Amino acid sequence: MIAKVSQVAFGKPLVTNVLRGHVAEAIIALALEPEWRWSSADYAGWDFERSDGLRLEVKQSAAMQSWSTGKPSKAIFDVAARTGYWESGTRWIAQPGRPAHLYVFAHHCTYGDDADHRDPTQWQFYVVPSQALPDVKKLGLATISTLTSAVPVTALADKVRVTASSLGG
Repeated sequence: MIAKVSQVAFGKPLVTNVLRGHVAEAIIALALEPEWRWSSADYAGWDFERSDGLRLEVKQSAAMQSWSTGKPSKAIFDVAARTGYWESGTRWIAQPGRPAHLYVFAHHCTYGDDADHRDPTQWQFYVVPSQALPDVKKLGLATISTLTSAVPVTALADKVRVTASSLGG
C-alpha cells in the first residue's frame, strides 16, 4: 500500500504543490544530514534542527506546475512572522516572530518537457538568516536574490554551514 501511494504521489516528474515540499525537504536532507536532523511534521515551526538548537525552515516554489499554466510560475515564498509555534507537536509556545534561525528557499527553475521536481540538480537554493529577512509576509525571488546568491545542491551544505557560522552557531 505504501509503495502504491508513493508511486501515485511521486512517480511523475511534476509533483503537486501539496507534496512538492516533501521532495524539496528530502533533497535538502540528503545534503545536510547528519549534521542537521530533518524534523518537519504537522504544525512544526521549522523543518531541520542542528544539535546545538539552530533551526532551519524550508520554503519551496517551482516554475513548472503539475497543471498547465502556459508560462513559468512566479516564485513567491511565505515568510510571515507567526504568533508562536508548536513544540513537539503538542505544546503551543506563544512567541511572535520567525522561530527558525535560517531559511532555505528552494526554487525549481526548470520549465519545459525536461522539468523533474525529483531531480536535485534542477533546484537552486538560497540560504538567508531569518534576521536578514524584511518584515513582510511574502518574498519574491528578486528580493531574495538581493540577500544571497543561489547555490546548487552540491554546495548547499557549505552555504548553510557558512551562513550558520555568521550567526555565531
